[in-house]
Amino acid sequence: MADEELNPASSPCLYLFSAFLAMEPSDSLIELARVCDEGSVSERVQRFIWSHCISKVEGKFHAPYLKNFLKKLISEAEKNCCSVLDEIYEQYAFYMTSLKDEVSMGETKRVNKCISFLFPDGYPKWRKLLIQLQCSLNMLEGDTGCSVWPSSLYLSECILSYPELFCNKSCFEVGSGVGLVGITLSHVKASEVLLSDGDVLTLANMKVNLELNQLNQNKVKCIHLPWESATKEQLQSFKPDIILAADVIYDPVCLPHLVRVVATLLNHTKKSYSEEEEVNNCQGSSMGETQGNLGLWRKGPVALIASVIRTIDTFNYFLELVDKANLSITDITQTLKPVNLLSYMKSYNRSSISLFIVSSK
Repeated sequence: MADEELNPASSPCLYLFSAFLAMEPSDSLIELARVCDEGSVSERVQRFIWSHCISKVEGKFHAPYLKNFLKKLISEAEKNCCSVLDEIYEQYAFYMTSLKDEVSMGETKRVNKCISFLFPDGYPKWRKLLIQLQCSLNMLEGDTGCSVWPSSLYLSECILSYPELFCNKSCFEVGSGVGLVGITLSHVKASEVLLSDGDVLTLANMKVNLELNQLNQNKVKCIHLPWESATKEQLQSFKPDIILAADVIYDPVCLPHLVRVVATLLNHTKKSYSEEEEVNNCQGSSMGETQGNLGLWRKGPVALIASVIRTIDTFNYFLELVDKANLSITDITQTLKPVNLLSYMKSYNRSSISLFIVSSK
C-alpha cells in the first residue's frame, strides 16, 4: 500500500490540486497535503505534488510562488523525518539559483490563477468548474481592479448554487474587476451578460480573462463605465433584469456615484416573471432550497450586492444614500445561502460577507 500512488480523484487530492492552482498560501497547501496521506507529507504525497502539480505548470506558473511552496514542503518533510524526492530538491535548487529577489525585480506582473468550483457528489451536471483568471497579487497597491476579491467568489457561488434565478435573465455587473462573476453568469446561461468597469486597464485584463475561458464579446460584453461620468441616458439604455456588484462598498467618495448608477439602472419598467415561468425556462435544479427565493425577482429589476463590511460608518453612509435615492435594501445573507463550492480555499472567509438585495420602493 505504501508504494501505491495517491488517487488524484479523491477529495483530499482534488482539494490540494485545486488550492495549488488557486495559489493559496503555502501553509494552507501543506495543511491539505497532510490530509492526503495520514498526516504527513510522505513520498507518496510528494510524488502526487510533483506529477500532478509542479510538472504540469512548470514554466507557466508564478515562479516565486512555486519557490516558496517548495521551501515549505521540504521543511515540513524534513521536520517529520520524511525523505524528500530528488526532483523536488533539484527544482528548489534551480529556483534558488535562477530567481532574483522579488523586491529587486519589482514584481508587479499579472499571474494566472485557476478557481475550481467543486460541486457535491450527485449534482447532475458538473463535478468541477475551472475558471482561469489573469490577476494581480498586489490587491492593496493600486491594482485592486485586477485582484480576486472575496465577495466576487461569494457572488459566484450564489450564481452557481441557484442557477434558475439567473438563467434567461439580462445581467449587468458594476465594477466587474477580473470578470469572475460574469463568467459564472455565462455558465448558468444568463440571456445577456454585461460587465463594466471604470478603469481601462482593468477592462483590458477582463477581456483577456474572457478569452482564457473561451468567451467572446457576443456572449459576454465589456463596457467602460466610470460611475462619476455615466449619463442617465446611457444607463437607461441597458435595462437589466439583475444588477450585480461585489465588494464595491468601501470608498465613501465613490458611494454617491455608485448609488446613482444603481438607482438609474433599477428605475425602469421590466416584465415580471412568475415562478412557474422561471422554472420552465431553466434546465436543472439548484443545490439549495429555492422556494421562496424566486419571489425576490418577481417585482422587476433588482440589484444583488455582496460585500465585506469593513467600516461601519462607510456602510451606514451607503444606507443613507440608498434611502435618499428612494431604494429599499434587504439583507438576504441568511435567505440565499450558497453551497460551499470552495472548501479547499482556506484564505476565503465566507462568514465575513453579507448579501443584500436592492430594489426601487
